[in-house]
Amino acid sequence: MKMEEWGYVLDYLPTGKPMDRTFEAVAQVVGDRYLTLLEVIIIKGKDVKIDQKIGIGKDNRSEVEKIKRRMQFSELTNNARSALPKALEKIVGERENEFVNFFNRCGPITLRQHQLELIPGIGKKHMEDLLSEREKEPFKSFEEMKARIALLPNPAHMIVDRIMIELEGKDKYYLFVRPPALAGTEGYGGHGGYGGEHGSGHGPGGYSGGYGHGFRGRR
Repeated sequence: MKMEEWGYVLDYLPTGKPMDRTFEAVAQVVGDRYLTLLEVIIIKGKDVKIDQKIGIGKDNRSEVEKIKRRMQFSELTNNARSALPKALEKIVGERENEFVNFFNRCGPITLRQHQLELIPGIGKKHMEDLLSEREKEPFKSFEEMKARIALLPNPAHMIVDRIMIELEGKDKYYLFVRPPALAGTEGYGGHGGYGGEHGSGHGPGGYSGGYGHGFRGRR
């Protein structure tokens, strides 16, 4: 299982959480590759700021002592929840090509439902237009998508909204976020063991064998 290498700080608690008795400086972080919510211990004497991008991989830590555990959305502080959408916007912007490729390659979930319909803001008409246009020529950017599809909402914002739905556990399908870990499986502090497969570092696992492998059932 591949681990996160970099992440954005959502909240920094220099004396730890109120219920903790260790008084360790901790930060709540979202990974920029698999969108994992993590609690990390900050090296004594170091400080981090909200929205800061920090190394969390084993070989690139300058502020982080260790990964403490994987978190659920419900465990985030109010500050972390407020900072999360902005961090996701940065991540989606940095990985625009990959998310544009999602629109070029995604396929059906069932005979009656397409993955595009899981994206907030995409109804039947937009889905039909997207599928028709990508057959003519693959999309190259979010701006091109907006130019070619009439009245299409901001694609980056739609992706962020979908990621939020998955992080909050509001849907059974995972297009971009690693599914919840099973208790006792291998991973971050015993909370890892993500579902889905992963391919060559191109994206997180999700429905139909994993985003990293590409989506099945192209039209």
